[in-house]
Amino acid sequence: MSTATLSHSTAGPAAPNAYRLLWAGFTAILAAGMGFAIRGGILDNWGSEFGFTDTQLGKIGGAGFTGFCFGIIVGGVVADKIGYGKLVIAAFLFHVLSAFVTFAAVPGTAPAAAYTYLFWGTFLFAVANGTLEAVANPLVACLFPNNRTHYLNILHASWPAGMIAGASLGWVLDDLVKLHWIPQLALFLIPTVAYGFMFLGQSFPKSEASEKGLSLGDMMKDVGILGGLVVCGLLGLFFQDTLKQLVGPNELIKVDESTATLITTYGGWVISAVLLFAIAVLTKFSVGSLLLFVLFIVHAMVGAVELGTDGWIQNITGNILSSSEGKYLFVFTSLVMFSLRFCADFIEKKIGLSPVGILFVCAILACVGLNLASRIDTFTSALLAMAVYGFGKTFFWPTMLAVASDRFPRTGAVAISIMGGIGMMSAGLLGSVGLGFSKDYYSGESLKTASPAAFAEYKAEKPSQFLFLEGQGLDAKKVGEIKKIAPADQTADQKAALAAGIEGDRKTLVADSFIPATMAAVYLCLLIYFAAIGGYKPVKIEETHTA
Repeated sequence: MSTATLSHSTAGPAAPNAYRLLWAGFTAILAAGMGFAIRGGILDNWGSEFGFTDTQLGKIGGAGFTGFCFGIIVGGVVADKIGYGKLVIAAFLFHVLSAFVTFAAVPGTAPAAAYTYLFWGTFLFAVANGTLEAVANPLVACLFPNNRTHYLNILHASWPAGMIAGASLGWVLDDLVKLHWIPQLALFLIPTVAYGFMFLGQSFPKSEASEKGLSLGDMMKDVGILGGLVVCGLLGLFFQDTLKQLVGPNELIKVDESTATLITTYGGWVISAVLLFAIAVLTKFSVGSLLLFVLFIVHAMVGAVELGTDGWIQNITGNILSSSEGKYLFVFTSLVMFSLRFCADFIEKKIGLSPVGILFVCAILACVGLNLASRIDTFTSALLAMAVYGFGKTFFWPTMLAVASDRFPRTGAVAISIMGGIGMMSAGLLGSVGLGFSKDYYSGESLKTASPAAFAEYKAEKPSQFLFLEGQGLDAKKVGEIKKIAPADQTADQKAALAAGIEGDRKTLVADSFIPATMAAVYLCLLIYFAAIGGYKPVKIEETHTA
């Protein structure tokens, strides 16, 4: 795998193997989406087999995002220096290693050990996915410099394609064949091998920033202290949570209780502060771009509402309607996304919406779609709600990357990789866990109100926690046993427990809708800003100024 120089002046692809690299990146992200969808479909299997709460399941699912951030941020920082080929090899090895760790949670494994295997296996899988996106995103931005929105959306059409494949296989193998979750999840290795062969022997281009010989410090100046605050703040949350799992009298790193309290209370934030200071020194204390800072904040919301919701939506709709209908809806929504991501060029050039205009419309639709989804009671109403929601979330991720790449070419692979990491960290630390906590909280409160006796019987052993919030959820294993009983044979308390779970899911979707509502307000402000400076347009490095 070698590096090739390319020209940014051509109107078409900037390298002869541009389309091969585009489809290799497409296949790599497809592997990530496939693994993500299969894992989402087997969350209930893990809950029933090992007795996890929704919050614990949310944390395992969250590792699929937080691990991603390390792969994409570290990969993005070094991509322009070591080349894309070495990162592809690293990603392939991480994918294989993740399978060995995850599959160690064989039937009969103790719950604590199973949680550890599943958490870190999912984390390694995500590191591989992030490393691949650290390659694919800047690679496509380089290869198609005059039409980034269109080709980045095509690249990311692979994510819903992978989710369609994963969810469809999950529906057949889990619900119909009743296959154990391990061989189901192993299927992601098929596209993993495929992308390895597609990247093999290819030459890779350099970014515009790398071609001009910019140092890492120069590339980071637009990120600066402001951008560093966003990414380091999320990293602080991650390290806090990780230290709580690793440090303590009975944990992997054995220390006395007072020392453990000190480390788990302040350790993560100390690491975060050191990293922020390193960014400040590297950029010679550049404040950074206010616009890029806003884009980072909004992309954190994108991660929470798109990927965080994706991790739970199959479970939520399946609980409100039925497991099989939940899988149908997940596939349908992913099909909507897959189809529409090939239409970004038409929307931008024929309808006349700028990338920011596309994002504004999508945020409104996502808000409306989540509220409609909270009220579904039939499969038909669910199809309508999920179509609106699916349209809304379709263009968020790739279009945000295109805007950052268009407006901040000096950052090379760095800014869009950090942005991707922020989105994934937010999805893992806030979106996935937050929605799991919301389900626990609203379900518990609903059952407590409807039947205190049933709540006492079916409540989880330990309360669920999220940031500074605490709530008492329901025991997933006990509720799962109720679902095996025919409705006619269920007691009043058992029916109340199931109804409380559905009510919790509905309220969770309503709470989730406030995120795209906030995003719409920010995008409207950005539309006004770009109108005031003469309209949205991509810029070249020579047109930028020192932040």
